[in-house]
Amino acid sequence: RVTHIPVTNVSEVYDVTGAGDTVVAAMILAVAAGATYEEAACLANFAAGIVVRKPGTATATPKELQEVLGGHHEAH
Repeated sequence: RVTHIPVTNVSEVYDVTGAGDTVVAAMILAVAAGATYEEAACLANFAAGIVVRKPGTATATPKELQEVLGGHHEAH
């Protein structure tokens, strides 16, 4: 089965430092919290989309994730 995982802000990439670490951390946290792999992948993708808009090694805050996820659910 193939699943499409949406991305965010593809035109606003500033620095990819730490993006992979963000994906791994968000995936693990989401799965540990009971998310499906598909839900975890979406969360991880959105988290990485946040951190690549910031210079250097950055984090995605819970508020930033809520804003991105809220916008995604409103669009779908």
